[in-house]
Amino acid sequence: MLFSSISFLYYFLPIVLLIYYLSPAALKNMVLLLASLVFYGWGEGRYLWFMLSLIFVGYGAACLIQYSREKGRKGWDRLFLFLALGTNIVLLGYFKYADFFIGNVNSLAGMELKLLGIALPLGISFYTFQLMSYVVDVYRGQVRARKNPLFVAVYVTMFPQLVAGPIVRYEDLEMQLEKRTHSAIGIASGIRRFILGLAKKVLLANALGEVCAAFGQAGKRDMLFCWMYAIFFMLQIYFDFSGYSDMAIGLGKLFGFTFKENFYYPYVAKSITDFWRRWHISLGSWFRDYVYIPLGGNRVPLRRWLLNLFLVWFLTGFWHGASWNFILWGLYFACFLVAEKLWLGDRLKKWGLFSHLYVLFAVMVGFLLFDADTLAEAGNNIGGLFGGGQEGLTSTESLYYLRSYGSTLVIALLGATPIPKAVWDRLGEGLLGKKIFAIMEPPVLATLLLLVTACLVDGSFNPFLYFRF
Repeated sequence: MLFSSISFLYYFLPIVLLIYYLSPAALKNMVLLLASLVFYGWGEGRYLWFMLSLIFVGYGAACLIQYSREKGRKGWDRLFLFLALGTNIVLLGYFKYADFFIGNVNSLAGMELKLLGIALPLGISFYTFQLMSYVVDVYRGQVRARKNPLFVAVYVTMFPQLVAGPIVRYEDLEMQLEKRTHSAIGIASGIRRFILGLAKKVLLANALGEVCAAFGQAGKRDMLFCWMYAIFFMLQIYFDFSGYSDMAIGLGKLFGFTFKENFYYPYVAKSITDFWRRWHISLGSWFRDYVYIPLGGNRVPLRRWLLNLFLVWFLTGFWHGASWNFILWGLYFACFLVAEKLWLGDRLKKWGLFSHLYVLFAVMVGFLLFDADTLAEAGNNIGGLFGGGQEGLTSTESLYYLRSYGSTLVIALLGATPIPKAVWDRLGEGLLGKKIFAIMEPPVLATLLLLVTACLVDGSFNPFLYFRF
């Protein structure tokens, strides 16, 4: 079930919220768990048992780790940690990467091993990471294992962030799972954030995606079309994924939870280092805290630090998909991060506007690699930016799409900056501004919801890009 679907917006969500708010506090977690299982089972019922089994493993391992610590049984806690992590990693590897490894073995050894053709369980990359972080945090003593499995199950399955993040830490929700408050202000804030995220997805990301789809289907591609595709996709993936994160955060507020931000205007960054502090923040912090720092981080000799950095970004790329283009995408950014750390960082601070252009171009090329089905396709698309193998500078088709989607492009470029929010906040300053906003905000949000609804009724299936990861 998609957040951006009529069935979710006008059937599932209103019914769940009604039952949730009418339920006593002691039953709210149970209502949320059941709703989350229905949400996941709606489109992924055959793997519902798989997710529940992994939750049971994580819950049991955490309890055994806690028990071993309290009883002073040295070594047992580490054994249970490795068993839990190993189970998650092996199963994630089997479902997500088995065919990748088989295909590479076939290519290298000239063999003809049959591919397994396993369907990837929806959200597995996200909920396995949450389970692993929970078990590791119990092992580190940062949180205590919960004896009541309901808390762990709700933490993992909570439908607002189940299938595409943000990746939430148990310690951030621990107190909220036990007791949380629901207020009119919080509900209003949640509705506002959800509708804005929904509009980003449906009105901007989907429209930008239409140009990207047209590029993919085009028989001849001129240089202008290649640049349009690169820019439109870079904006599409931002509004698609940040829109989902906005909806997840908004839904969390409706149920009394506060999730951390997952995006912070990444396209205004002045360095690649700064960009990755602003893009998919929850994933970056996960790899930092559970891989990079345990390996020694940057508090090691230079060679070891380089190994740590490239290993983390190899895994970051591989996490996104079982394909060499994702691995190279991760290593591509690792090279920029190394260069900035060793010599480029101080220079970027003096380059002003050029530093922004450098980031935008590097990220744009990176996303061309990210979106390609093959390395050859990525090479063609990147080469097309410079006229390589393309059909001239412009064409009737590229000019048509530029005229048709030019206004969408301008709105998206502006919306990817803090400018609209800064203007909105400035207008709302003072007593008069707050009164005007209190009157105008509801009809503005209602209008956005109506526009989204019209697009959904008239449109077709519009999955989020990150669902494939």
